[in-house]
Amino acid sequence: MVTRKKFASKPEWLLARKGKIGGSDAAAVLGLNPYKNNVEFWNEMVGITKPRDISNEPYVIYGSRAEEHIRAIFALDHPEYKVEYFGDNMLLNDKYPFAHASLDGELTELETGRKGIFECKTSELFGSMHKEKWDGEHIPDNYYIQVLHYLMVTEFEYAVLKAQLKFEIDGEVYLQTKHYPIERSEVEDDIQYLIDAEREFWECVQAKKEPPLEI
Repeated sequence: MVTRKKFASKPEWLLARKGKIGGSDAAAVLGLNPYKNNVEFWNEMVGITKPRDISNEPYVIYGSRAEEHIRAIFALDHPEYKVEYFGDNMLLNDKYPFAHASLDGELTELETGRKGIFECKTSELFGSMHKEKWDGEHIPDNYYIQVLHYLMVTEFEYAVLKAQLKFEIDGEVYLQTKHYPIERSEVEDDIQYLIDAEREFWECVQAKKEPPLEI
């Protein structure tokens, strides 16, 4: 069963996230988070180290403040969806007691009633290697895994990731918007792979047994 838990304040919501695997953590479990490996995440989960506070980083502040506007623009551009946001809340699934999902938005197809996830990303591109991560039809691995995690917890049928990419050419700032639709039916194998990996990681957390390093 999937349930929603609401919180009176952001600090209360942040406190409730501790001790569970969230969407932004899921890539670390697989060794695909560019900022933190699975052993470093395990150390945080068992209380050996504390997570680095990035709340005051400029890119985090920008992304947080831009989110509501990007979500509103998406709703204007896509009247085929009902777009909702529930603030400081999390979705929990009793099949996966180790996980939670805090979504940027929830979608309902007005014609079919199908439920989906809205995920918003902002990124400033520096150099060719950074730009290559967003080239073509694929999103960076850590963001893809985040969406898989949300599909796992929510049991929703699809997701749409909207990315606002900012880059500079000859002193001029340019914005590029990309949309990445993901159908659950097409990624079921990947979701199951993530479920198995998160369960195994969680067993290591409960047993306080350091997992093998994922590289």
